[in-house]
Amino acid sequence: MRFHCRAIKPLKKMTESGGQEQSRWITTVIMSTALQNHEISTVLQRQQHRVRYSESVEIGSVIFSLSGVAFILSDTRDLLMTGEQQFSKRIQKFINIHRNSFLVLSAALHRPEEWNVMFRIQRRFLGSNLRIIPVHNTAETVKLMLTIAKITSKPRADDIRYKMAKTKAQIIENSPVWKMLQEYQLHCN
Repeated sequence: MRFHCRAIKPLKKMTESGGQEQSRWITTVIMSTALQNHEISTVLQRQQHRVRYSESVEIGSVIFSLSGVAFILSDTRDLLMTGEQQFSKRIQKFINIHRNSFLVLSAALHRPEEWNVMFRIQRRFLGSNLRIIPVHNTAETVKLMLTIAKITSKPRADDIRYKMAKTKAQIIENSPVWKMLQEYQLHCN
């Protein structure tokens, strides 16, 4: 199944106080059909993101194609019940497809048993492009996915790189060590 994605557009919104404009980031999200009735899908749609469903993506996948990031959602209890071997095969397939991949492990409480599972998965995929993120609830899951997708989207990533380079240049330029080295070089010449 192919999807045609439109460019990311900030949504302008008037605030109640003073009428100043505030922009909200909106994008297209591709989700596995298994998540169609999931709370995460509902939250994303309420925030006016364009949610599309696909049977051709891994079960539990949430893909932000314009940002180049993909998340696979899993409940730690389900993982403990189904077994790590079967889950590891799914994860391996997922990271072979997606360059920038995240495993979002959800548990109301991360007890020692859940942390041990997380560490075993982390050890198993050490050196791969998989990052593991523990979460507690849907709101936290949506917030982290949107934050990562937003900062890795092309216009935002370019803006962040530019601001970081500019900040680095200002730090170096105003550094007392840099000034001392410049004075030292003047005295040597």
